[in-house]
Amino acid sequence: MTAPLIELNNGTHIPQIGLGTWPLNDDEVEQAVIAAAEAGYRHVDTARKYGNETGVGRGIRNSGVPREQMFVTTKLDGEHQGSDRALAGLDESLGRLGLDYVDLLLIHWPLPARGEFVSTWRTFERLLAEGKTRAIGVSNFKPAHLETLRAETSIVPAVNQVQLSPQIPRLDHRDYDAAHGIVTESWSPLGGSDGGLRSVPALAQIGEQYGKTPGQIVLRWHVQNGLVAIPKSKNPARMAENLDVFDFELSPADLLAIDQLAIGAEPGVDSDSVGH
Repeated sequence: MTAPLIELNNGTHIPQIGLGTWPLNDDEVEQAVIAAAEAGYRHVDTARKYGNETGVGRGIRNSGVPREQMFVTTKLDGEHQGSDRALAGLDESLGRLGLDYVDLLLIHWPLPARGEFVSTWRTFERLLAEGKTRAIGVSNFKPAHLETLRAETSIVPAVNQVQLSPQIPRLDHRDYDAAHGIVTESWSPLGGSDGGLRSVPALAQIGEQYGKTPGQIVLRWHVQNGLVAIPKSKNPARMAENLDVFDFELSPADLLAIDQLAIGAEPGVDSDSVGH
């Protein structure tokens, strides 16, 4: 089983379910990527900050899946913000990954107090033109940050990756992204440490109708809302479970019941001291 593809605003296609890799180390993530590829994953998400790009690259090479069939995302953090700094940053990431290009390159945080995310984005536009990435996007950006990019640069981000789950639905982000052709991608899609929603009784009750686990119900909620989700796991059985969400459809009543789990939005991430 593989995930269906969503078309990005530049014609690139991203698998709707991917493998999150934070906080796995190089050895752990190599084995996780191999297991995920065997289960059908074709989308892996990493970042310079995670410290595991080398292991991700090894996993891709040892997975038996041709490079062109694997969608690889990495992110550059505050060290590489500012004019041209991302040029060396991506070269270093590509060296660790052992790849000639990534499929998606993200600014990891806006860090608005530095005032550098616009100049960083212009450098990302250059990297896209040079073919070192097939698409460019952002992570942890609020609508106001995206509006600044829209006003001052020429390319609309393909993706905005944010913490998002039924508990933290980020409707303002999703509405802005949808209005501007940006795909919203969810990190920690299962809540908390990518698992907090698995123990919610209401989700277990819904799951009984479909023969699915609470985690699968939550990931199906992401899918039916047009989101890309990157649950993280190093357990092959859990990886397979997370990908097995494309053979059923939640009813409108079930979607509404899941929406009721919302507890509000948390502040956006403006620090580069966090893992995601």
